[in-house]
Amino acid sequence: MAQDNEPAPDEQPVAEPKQFVSEHSGTFNGARIDYRVNAGETYLNNAEGEPAASIFSFDYIAEEDENRPVTFIWNGGPGSSSNWLHMGGYGPKRIVVPSEAEHPGAAPYTLKDAPETILDVTDMVFVDPVGTGFSRAIGQGKKEDFWGLTEDAESMAAFIAEWLTNNNRWNSPVFLLGESFGTTRAAAVAKVLLDDYLINVNGIVFVSQALDYQGSTPYVDDNIISYITYIPTMAATAWYHGKVDNTGDFESFIAESREFATQELLPALFQGNLLSDDERARLVSELQRFTGLSKTYIEQVDLRINAFRFAKELRRDEGVAVGLLDSRYTKDERDDVAARPQDDAARAISPAYKASLMHYMRNELGIDWNRRYLNPSDPELSGKWRWSPLPEGRSWEPHYVNTAPDLASVLRSNPALKVMVGSGYYDLVTPFFDAEYTLNRHGIARDDIIYRYYHGGHMMYVHEPSRKALLDDTRQFIRAQLETMSFQ
Repeated sequence: MAQDNEPAPDEQPVAEPKQFVSEHSGTFNGARIDYRVNAGETYLNNAEGEPAASIFSFDYIAEEDENRPVTFIWNGGPGSSSNWLHMGGYGPKRIVVPSEAEHPGAAPYTLKDAPETILDVTDMVFVDPVGTGFSRAIGQGKKEDFWGLTEDAESMAAFIAEWLTNNNRWNSPVFLLGESFGTTRAAAVAKVLLDDYLINVNGIVFVSQALDYQGSTPYVDDNIISYITYIPTMAATAWYHGKVDNTGDFESFIAESREFATQELLPALFQGNLLSDDERARLVSELQRFTGLSKTYIEQVDLRINAFRFAKELRRDEGVAVGLLDSRYTKDERDDVAARPQDDAARAISPAYKASLMHYMRNELGIDWNRRYLNPSDPELSGKWRWSPLPEGRSWEPHYVNTAPDLASVLRSNPALKVMVGSGYYDLVTPFFDAEYTLNRHGIARDDIIYRYYHGGHMMYVHEPSRKALLDDTRQFIRAQLETMSFQ
């Protein structure tokens, strides 16, 4: 119990925002650049003007130029800090893990300069939402106020507006870059920015797109769409592991799998028990050709291959499961008869990413703080996350999460806006064909979307050639958008 002369715990005064500033220099895309890192808190206020949340970000500022582009970068989850894109994809330093999906081992890990990153064309702000990293609810704020599809988008948009104000950057071109759920967020944030703050974004980059969740939900039995959208990723995985004939051209094989999935398998699944025996037998053979699974198994699952079970079935005879986030990875699991993997083999890289960030923050950014960096996130976040797009108390008929209509609305309001979509061929969590299926619908114009593909998984930047290609593609996209939107 508080003493009479002490404030109650929920009335403790809010301290000034923490800031850690350091100066650096590096060569990026052949240009020598001096840059400053502002790692610190930005406070978001409630309706009464009182601090309710602290959003921690890592700001890489190359020049004191109020018109220089700035890219806001976040990961997904929901409940992921920006660690992955920060230390693996776009930051000026990167963690080195084996490019060809071998286990990264234990510490010490290797950190290297990342001269391919995009600091030569844009400042970068890596953002940790509430409940991740150092970001917290503060003052009268409650963490649940920020844990939801709508609440998250509103807080991230508020952060961007506050950041632009605090840094005198309202005339800077603004880009959004998200991974996985971070793409769900980016589409929603773009609409909130336009509707509530009158901010047009100059471009959006999706890394491992996840806007309409129907095509990336393979564990719902009656979800016919998922049995289609995963076929090309399963084909790529089977090709990689030598479970199908991989003596030909990879791109042609993937194109054939797309055609088969939409022109043959989809109509067949729609027919259900009206499908003829001869047609069924032909489809079983074709599914075996593309997935490498046995005809017996394909018959047993009634032509409906659950992608997560595929990860266990593909190399079951060897007692090995392939990864979900990156199906190039493998793991020898204890239970060889389980329907699906018990763990994700691709998560083997997680300790390396965590260790590298913690070391980098302390030793190069000078962040010496007794606050715990939440990576993984607050343990309550997942269970308390609100997927409903409606306010508390409003009735809602559940459906698949989908922020593609938000993106479509913003694209129609901002005709010069384009979206770059980067996808890994070996991603069994957000399949690349689902990105095409999602973004080719919802009233989105074909020319508004730029697709790029990489020989990696969900975090395709783990694969070194893919990392370099992703960064180069992003740089070219930003430059093209700046040229398109320039009236000078």
